[in-house]
Amino acid sequence: MSIFRSEKMSLYQLFLQNESAYRCMSELGELGCVEFRDLNSEATAFQRTFSAEVTRCNEMERKLRYLEGQIVKEDIKIEELLDMPAAPLPKEMVDLEAALDKMESELREINVNAEALNKNFGSLTEMKLTLQNAENYLADRDGIFGVNETTSAAVAPEEGMTQLNMQRFRFVTGVVSTEKAQGFERILWRAGRGNIYLRISPLAEPLKDPVTGNDVHKSVFIAFYQGEQLKGRVKKICEGYHAALYPCPESAGLRRETSVGVYSRLQDLTTILDQTKEHRHRVLVAAAKHLRTWIVKVRKIKGIFHTLNMLSVDVTSKALVAECWIPDADVYKVRLALKQGSEASDSAFPPILNELPTNAKPPTYFRTNKFTHGFQALVNAYGMANYREVNPGLYTIITFPFLFAVMFGDGGHALIVTMFASWMCLNEEKLSKVKGEVFGIIFGGRYIILLMGIFSIYTGFIYNDFFAKAFNIFGSAWVVNYRSEGRPGEEYLIGEGSMESAMLVPDRHYDVCPNRTTSKAYDFDNATDFQSCGHYRQYPYPFGVDPVWVIAENKIVFLNSYKMKLSIILGVFHMSFGVFLNLWNFTYFKRRVSILLEFLPRILFFWPLFGYMMSLMFLKWVKYGANKEERELKSDCAPSILITFINMMLLSYSEEKTRPPNEECKTVFMFGDDEGVTQKTLQIAFVLIAVLSVPVLLFGTPIQFKMKMNRMNKAKNNYSHSGSLGSSGHGDPADREPIVNSTLHVESGGKHDVHDGHSGDYDQNQGSNDDEHNTFGDVMIYQAIHTIEYVLECISHTASYLRLWALSLAHSQLSEVLWFMVLRIGFKALPGYLGSISIFLTFAFWAGATVSILIAMEGMSAFLHTLRLHWVEFQSKFYKGEGVKFHAFHFKRVTDDAKDD
Repeated sequence: MSIFRSEKMSLYQLFLQNESAYRCMSELGELGCVEFRDLNSEATAFQRTFSAEVTRCNEMERKLRYLEGQIVKEDIKIEELLDMPAAPLPKEMVDLEAALDKMESELREINVNAEALNKNFGSLTEMKLTLQNAENYLADRDGIFGVNETTSAAVAPEEGMTQLNMQRFRFVTGVVSTEKAQGFERILWRAGRGNIYLRISPLAEPLKDPVTGNDVHKSVFIAFYQGEQLKGRVKKICEGYHAALYPCPESAGLRRETSVGVYSRLQDLTTILDQTKEHRHRVLVAAAKHLRTWIVKVRKIKGIFHTLNMLSVDVTSKALVAECWIPDADVYKVRLALKQGSEASDSAFPPILNELPTNAKPPTYFRTNKFTHGFQALVNAYGMANYREVNPGLYTIITFPFLFAVMFGDGGHALIVTMFASWMCLNEEKLSKVKGEVFGIIFGGRYIILLMGIFSIYTGFIYNDFFAKAFNIFGSAWVVNYRSEGRPGEEYLIGEGSMESAMLVPDRHYDVCPNRTTSKAYDFDNATDFQSCGHYRQYPYPFGVDPVWVIAENKIVFLNSYKMKLSIILGVFHMSFGVFLNLWNFTYFKRRVSILLEFLPRILFFWPLFGYMMSLMFLKWVKYGANKEERELKSDCAPSILITFINMMLLSYSEEKTRPPNEECKTVFMFGDDEGVTQKTLQIAFVLIAVLSVPVLLFGTPIQFKMKMNRMNKAKNNYSHSGSLGSSGHGDPADREPIVNSTLHVESGGKHDVHDGHSGDYDQNQGSNDDEHNTFGDVMIYQAIHTIEYVLECISHTASYLRLWALSLAHSQLSEVLWFMVLRIGFKALPGYLGSISIFLTFAFWAGATVSILIAMEGMSAFLHTLRLHWVEFQSKFYKGEGVKFHAFHFKRVTDDAKDD
């Protein structure tokens, strides 16, 4: 089962002929179970064999990005792929490259022409608006500018002098951005010292920018000046403010003729622009039909050549040599794919695949599906598992949603979460196409959310908590009968009138017998009748928490005690399971010495202390109770487990420390004789076992390492002595084979074993110790750090599981606040028809706060705390997470269209 341990990996050497390399690599890309090693890591990207082909692919990707941008800008729907196209042949690459080049050139030419036409159209539009504005202002003022040169000789001399003086007034018209209009007016006034008269009129509708296509607000202006000097200043200022100047004749007739000409040209340009847009739209629609196919093909081509660049060239330059990791279960598929690729390329020589012996660290690969992928991603986020190391992802499928449910623990809220997750699971084909980073994360964990909701419904039944209300499914085991202060003389059973809270005390004497369901009073003449009557029916609620605790004053005290103990029990079992998984690793890799020096000291330190404390919790639940006949077994005589554990650790058993809580209780010891000899002896023995296990854990591994190094040095000396004899001509050369390999592992014979550990598996645990800590001092420091860390974390991690109780309490209390402070007030706020309005408003607020706070925020908080319990408290007991992920050459990764395996 590959999810329990990673797939077995082997290193292979692959020989490919040049003519069949492309097709074989294409088949391997479709298969997706081969990871290639880069044999040209020292070469730059431009020094590799197929760098030119990769550059061509990059150029085609650039053209495709340009086409996609134009299509999106035109708001044209891009057709999705129904079937993934196969990788094209190299000769098809040339045709695809030519088609993309032609389409890009055509589209760029269309865009350039359209931009030029839009510029002309914009200029003519601005000129038309300028002429209209000038006509409105100059319609009755033609005489101000005198006559033209053809009529100036026919006027009288006196009038001619006046008109010549008046001809000195000139004007310019144009368009300027509305944002710059105020500054433009101010600078003209300052430059002309008040001798420039300016009129600005904002356009009613914005104009289109010919380059970006965005709306631009502009204003039409007309400026009057006198003299050539002011004329030059005005033009320079217009250039500085990027104001467009347009000619405007002085006479009304010429202005009308010019306006007619501009209008005619605008009509012609509109027709041409419409035809250009239609042609451009047709080109983009045709490109949108094949865009996804082209993108996939180009990326597959690029992926193939990029992988071929990782291969080395044979000395004869006729073959390519590759080194790759292949899962043992997929070797047959790889050989078949190579055979198909070779046959498709008509190669004379088939590919050669040989297994290579190696001591290199194999990559880690887990086969997952759409259900297990999310849970494995949670583990991988902490660190990739070592090769063949026990994978916590398998157990996370159950423990993660369960611990989340312990903290969430509301059946109503969990039902909403379950419905939301079920909706995502049922519509996963449609929702998988939805883009968005946040939604993508939530959708990727849909099965995690589904299990969290289902487990939370279960814990909701255990806590009997549904939207802060409890269901009395099986009938309460309590009969709370008391006289109501508001209605003296009358008695009520719980739920039959009085909803006042009551302190639930199982052995408290009330006026009615709990074994009856009526309110008839009884007299107690003997002790038997007294003990058989009270609150409690003498049998518990069949499943979960009794609903009567919802209205009890001591509800928090009862539930806190229960949930705190439950949190510690779950934590002890969870961490102990992690320690035993470490035993599984030691057994699998045949590290029997580590079982004695690491596993046993750890478990002998943890269980005599915290396992014993957990046993006291079960003993206290079973032995003590309100319905016990013996006085010393009543609830108030039950000793405090925390005080007992502290006295155990301090070996404090003085008379003051062992005094009963009250005089009627005989002893504080929970088992054995009343003097506590048995319990004290057992507790002292447990403390001694825990203390003595620490030196074993601290010094065991370094001493074992020192002994191993001594044996290896002795073996080296023996080999050197035998080598000197061999050089003198004595001995068989076969006998001179070294018995110590390059990794300093002593071999049992004269042959080198390429894999250390179980059944040829690479033992990363052992290998990491030998590689990193090759001296006794390093190993001693390393082991001291881990010993101190383990001793301290046993205490801190056990206390850390109290977050299960804390978050469960916070969630239930917030739910109660929303019920009593919001929804309940809405039910009682207003009478009659107005009450329906108040209920509607308060329910809307309550529903929104429930979803946003109690489900979203509290759910995220519980999720993060659960993640911490798995990463830190659980996985630290056995999981190293120092592995290397298996990155197979797969077209699904190359094309960014990865789906569940």
